[in-house]
Amino acid sequence: MGDSKLATVKEEYAQLAGEYDQRWSGYIAASTRETVRRLSLDAGDRLLDVGCGTGVLLEQVLARWPATRAVGTDLSGPMLAVAQARLGNRTPLVQADVSALPFATHSLDVAVSNSSLHYWPDPDRAIAEITRVLRPGGRLVITDWCGDYLTCRLLGLGLRLTGRAHERAYRSAELARLLENAEYHELSVERYRLDWFWGLMTATATRSEA
Repeated sequence: MGDSKLATVKEEYAQLAGEYDQRWSGYIAASTRETVRRLSLDAGDRLLDVGCGTGVLLEQVLARWPATRAVGTDLSGPMLAVAQARLGNRTPLVQADVSALPFATHSLDVAVSNSSLHYWPDPDRAIAEITRVLRPGGRLVITDWCGDYLTCRLLGLGLRLTGRAHERAYRSAELARLLENAEYHELSVERYRLDWFWGLMTATATRSEA
């Protein structure tokens, strides 16, 4: 992300970190549940949670697959502090931008992102960077707001007009195209509602062997 965008996201979540889990408890629980339900891990898999926030998804992953070697990244130091309090020393947490991940090429087996995509100003670059750190044949799972639903489009428009860090809610076909352009296969994008308002999508895909 650009420097100004980074600063905006960091500022917003520095203010939200202490109350984030309580304010968005229903959404966090539901979106995390749906993401984990579509995640498949093998014993010893190296997993990256991009935009891990307060560590709720990592906590559920480690509870369900305790042999997973997980790491979380987030732009916000205060959000990571909340995650550290939740997770203790069970997994490393790193402050980092999705467009510049501090991991070696082909060093991870699985990457997951829950409710982070709508902040990425350059999703092609972000997915390219995730692809770099995934091993050939590695798996990617992305859950985010789905622009196929009018409520999410209107929310996204409102957030953009108020000048917040939000970029946009992508449609399911757009997310599929982003992953196809990055040469992912075994690609599926599933749309679903959490309630009358929140419409989400989860993409699952496999990195090319090249």
